[in-house]
Amino acid sequence: MTAFPHPAGPAPARLDRIEVSGIRAWGHHGVLAAETELGQQFLADITLHLSTAPAGTADALSRTVNYAEVAHAVEEELRGGPHALVETLAERIAQRILTDTGHPLVRRVGVRVHKPAAPVGLPVGDVAVSIERDAAPVEAVLALGTNLGDRARHLHDALALLAATDGIDVEWTGPVLETAPVGGPEGQGAFLNSVIGVRTVLGPFALLEAAHRAERAARRERLVRWGPRTLDVDVITYGDWSSRDETLTVPHPRAHERAFVLAPWHAARPGDELPGRGPIEELLAGAADRDGLRPGPDIEGYGLP
Repeated sequence: MTAFPHPAGPAPARLDRIEVSGIRAWGHHGVLAAETELGQQFLADITLHLSTAPAGTADALSRTVNYAEVAHAVEEELRGGPHALVETLAERIAQRILTDTGHPLVRRVGVRVHKPAAPVGLPVGDVAVSIERDAAPVEAVLALGTNLGDRARHLHDALALLAATDGIDVEWTGPVLETAPVGGPEGQGAFLNSVIGVRTVLGPFALLEAAHRAERAARRERLVRWGPRTLDVDVITYGDWSSRDETLTVPHPRAHERAFVLAPWHAARPGDELPGRGPIEELLAGAADRDGLRPGPDIEGYGLP
């Protein structure tokens, strides 16, 4: 990826924590036959690392983690197995939280498993194994558009800012296309549009905030819906995650019918699919506005593999 002479945006906010302690269940984990036959009590403490600000500001459960569901999943793992090692049990719990029952908002999990009756041959108060595991990076697709001011500069600077943001790696960029406005008031100028693919450790709302920082850097004003704008950065996909949140609907609800999104995406990644909608190639073939696309100017960083 080309290095851009652009100042980095602020680093992602430090993650908050949700802690659930003392989850307990009867399990049959251990290396001794008596342990697997008779069983004993196990306890687990869980720490979920995420940004709670999106939920706190909106008072919305959909923007945070349902810790009751997490607790039930942990209790199932304590009862499951059996595993010879407590280390294995802790690893299973961590991966269960981050994958099977997890939420992309959780970017790190801490697990502490207690085995208070462990047969160590002398009196001890407790035996515990503590681990921390990070969530895997997520591949996301962003769409960028501009039809006010120095359009090429807006796209160049937006790409530079996103590439310089901690937690975001730009993996690929589509070509820049020029398109007529779709919707909104009449008399608008033509847009320059492109699509980029990123690999990120940020949660979906933190990625959206990075997109908004790029818009603010371009002095974006939200005066008229679908009106002229210096910069628009939309989160089109975030892995396979889907959301109907009014602030962040993913996959983007209109991406499947917009050639100015599909065409640069298809040019860069012809085999990709839009989750829930199908192959990009087929969607582009059916897009009503595909005939209005024309090549845009060459802008540093765009159109690279």
